Amino acid sequence: MPKAPQADAIVLFGGAGDLALRMLFPSLYFLDADGFLPDGFRIVAATRAEIGRRDFEAMVRDAVTERASPQILDEGVWTRFVQRLDYRAVDATKADRLADITEALGEAKAPIFYLALSPSLYVGVCEALSGAGLINPQSRIVLEKPIGHDLESSRGINAALAEVFEEEQVFRIDHYLGKETVQNLIALRFANTLFEPLWNNLTIDHVQITVAETEGVGDRWPYYDEHGALRDMIQNHVLQLLCLVAMEPPSDMEAESLRNEKVKVLRSLRPFTRQDVAQASVRGQYAAGVAQGQSATSYEEERGQESATETFVALRVDIDNWRWAGVPFFLRTGKRLPERRTQIAIQFKGVPHSIFGGQAEGDLVANRLVIDLQPDEDIELLLMNKAPGISQGGMRLQSLPLSLSLLRAYSGPNARRRIAYERLILDVILGNSALFVRRDEVEQAWRWVDGVAEAWAEAGMTPKPYAAGSWGPAGAFALIERAGRAWYD
Repeated sequence: MPKAPQADAIVLFGGAGDLALRMLFPSLYFLDADGFLPDGFRIVAATRAEIGRRDFEAMVRDAVTERASPQILDEGVWTRFVQRLDYRAVDATKADRLADITEALGEAKAPIFYLALSPSLYVGVCEALSGAGLINPQSRIVLEKPIGHDLESSRGINAALAEVFEEEQVFRIDHYLGKETVQNLIALRFANTLFEPLWNNLTIDHVQITVAETEGVGDRWPYYDEHGALRDMIQNHVLQLLCLVAMEPPSDMEAESLRNEKVKVLRSLRPFTRQDVAQASVRGQYAAGVAQGQSATSYEEERGQESATETFVALRVDIDNWRWAGVPFFLRTGKRLPERRTQIAIQFKGVPHSIFGGQAEGDLVANRLVIDLQPDEDIELLLMNKAPGISQGGMRLQSLPLSLSLLRAYSGPNARRRIAYERLILDVILGNSALFVRRDEVEQAWRWVDGVAEAWAEAGMTPKPYAAGSWGPAGAFALIERAGRAWYD
């Protein structure tokens, strides 16, 4: 496949929204500051709202300044950056209203259309772009996941996309894949002889993936009530992390090689049945409680009425292939949990025979690899070694962490933690789709998730309440304890 040309413009639909201001404009500014934006690259914000040019620039500057803190905004970079900016008030779902976008793009030949919008608008915007003649073979479109709310709606959106874009022009973004530690997971597995020979059911006991949030749903309830934790987080972020942990070594780092291996994992996920869900899944919904030292209301209070939407999910997942047969994967995600944490814990099996007797026998614990994605990015390997000193009971052992902390990389003058979107936007500009999700991958993930939801419905499984600020319903602990394990907290 010929190398795609660099993009020369980006149109941010939803350009005054939360995602654009918090993530996209700061990411573009930092890419410009580091010299990654091509000369003449245009940035066009498209929104329904009528905002004056000066007010728009002030909004963007405030957003960039906040993200740059504690560093001071570089006025030289800002001057160059603001010259790239344009703002147009349009209805993106109507082709006859997109003349302003055509004007703003000028001579751009390879524009990016970034849909920072509700998925319900994706089809309408694509049809409008096509009707306005804005799409050419070098155009690219970026869509935020989730794509749809189930397999059927996802297929509908993807089919509409396929009418106007080739698959290689479509970039389905999951910002987790832009995180340094997620990409480091690929390097850790496939650039070290230490780990890959051990990355299988012979040496790994189980895997835990936790995505915990302290915040509640709040005013996002109209969206959340339709999706719930299963469709919002499991289908979206958690399965991506599972795929990276479980996939076979790709033949190279090309996009199709990486994405082929992820799809194989999704196809190997054991389907849930009505009989499985009681033992292998937990649904929860937060009730009133205390979170972060403050009183927190229940989800139903935020919602304003009763709801059967889950805000917490815990699953035992099995992968039916040669590498992972017999290794359980425990997935957990929820709102109003005690701490904000995204973490992958690889628990290795214990040594086959202990030569240590006496007091050391009780000291011996199995090795564990812990990969933290947020709030801090860190990779930590827990190893056994001799405890310092002497004792009458013979040698004592202790578990010590070997840390590959990225915090050190972010320390020092002018150091900063990159926004995940920086990597991903740059890849779109370069036409590199390796860290983006292919159509069949999205649909396979939905197929499996829909199976979980259908099994819940068949079993009449409703969410169990849990106090805000806790680690979910009691059933979440029973789920992992039935397998003889415990959550790594």
